[in-house]
Amino acid sequence: MAKTMMANSSSRLLISEVLQKVHNAKTKREKIILLRQYESVALRQLLIWNYDNSVVSMIPEGFVPYKANDAPAGTDHTRLESEYRGLYRFCKGGADKLSSLKRETMFIQLLEGLHETEAELLCLIKDHNLTKKYRITFTVVKEAFPNIVWGGRS
Repeated sequence: MAKTMMANSSSRLLISEVLQKVHNAKTKREKIILLRQYESVALRQLLIWNYDNSVVSMIPEGFVPYKANDAPAGTDHTRLESEYRGLYRFCKGGADKLSSLKRETMFIQLLEGLHETEAELLCLIKDHNLTKKYRITFTVVKEAFPNIVWGGRS
């Protein structure tokens, strides 16, 4: 069953909405323009986590057992745009002293606070699987953000 994207009531789009717009763009040029138009530190960090093979997720690969937050976009939930600062805890070299149980519990709590489309996005990114849902290639990302230095993060 296809999910419909709910209109976001805040002035900024959710990162999942931005990526959906990029996904829907017909040409590589349009995708690059959209990524640049909606550029943010959070978007760049999430793309780095997904496409940079040196970023190692400390969250087990695969399904994450969380309860999706079904509140309408822009209302009762947090946003990746503001939560990205804490994502280092879920990658190797970020907060290595956290126990696996504590880290995974924090990840589930984060997912349950996000809009369901952003939670789904974060689950894809932790496994480097963004392209399973969005037609956004590494080549497009590299061209949109040529100043990102790839590799050497973990």
